[in-house]
Amino acid sequence: MAAVAVERPQRRATLAGVCAVVLWAALALLTTFTQGLPPFQVLALGFGIAGLLGTLHTALRGAAGWQAWRAPPSALALAIAGLFGYHALYFYALKHAPALEANLINYLWPLLIVLFCGLLPGVRLRGNHLFGALLGLAAAALLVTRGQGIDIDPSALPGYLAALGAAVVWAAYSVLNRRHAEVPSTAIIPACIGVAVLGGIAHFSLEQTVAPSAGHWLALLAMGVGPVGAAFFLWDHGTKRGDIALLGSLSYLAPLLSTLLLVLAGRAQPHWIQAVAIALLMLGAWISLRSTPDPART
Repeated sequence: MAAVAVERPQRRATLAGVCAVVLWAALALLTTFTQGLPPFQVLALGFGIAGLLGTLHTALRGAAGWQAWRAPPSALALAIAGLFGYHALYFYALKHAPALEANLINYLWPLLIVLFCGLLPGVRLRGNHLFGALLGLAAAALLVTRGQGIDIDPSALPGYLAALGAAVVWAAYSVLNRRHAEVPSTAIIPACIGVAVLGGIAHFSLEQTVAPSAGHWLALLAMGVGPVGAAFFLWDHGTKRGDIALLGSLSYLAPLLSTLLLVLAGRAQPHWIQAVAIALLMLGAWISLRSTPDPART
């Protein structure tokens, strides 16, 4: 009975992390509705809206809400560095390398999470987690390349390195975040505000401001509520208290669902390779989920 009591919170936390992945799947579609806005402006406004909504929610909770904001400087620094560093490197990669190759390299982060989590104390990495993650990587590769080869352009090397850096940063943040399991997930709100400030500095330093249209604001609001708002709260909870290896394997749901949403919205063309990718991803998820519960795992 004690083992079951320990396992239930972990399962709920893992489910929270999966919900974050599902929300992130909408980011690509929402981003298409912000076309014409500079990337760092989108980053600053999206995280700014998330921070504002989180602050309003905190204020409604009163003293208890503000108390939950308290976090060690190291935890706040890790969250800001992870959120901003990942997005900054990813945006740079998309501007300095072909989107196809950059996106594929970026989607190494779920596999890296699975590999990195084996270094955590109390986390036992199983072969089915690794195999499931590799199948997910294969599915992501098929989705991005449509089964065709990749032509490496040496002039795009800085972009490729930035995409790899983005993958490493996000995987490292997700795994290291477990070291701050005692910090409430609501502490991600001030981190979002910090990311918005850094995004604003980068925008005004590197980009020209574009006045958002009504459609832009609707897309930015949806981002702030979901993919760059609630998603990071859920991911924070999942990486701190859930099955981090399983989360890494299931994170390949993001490119799959993202592609499906783009197709359903008419923003991408359907292709038979998508069905193959879905089959691979479902197989990988099934293999990962076959993990036997381990009550000793933290």
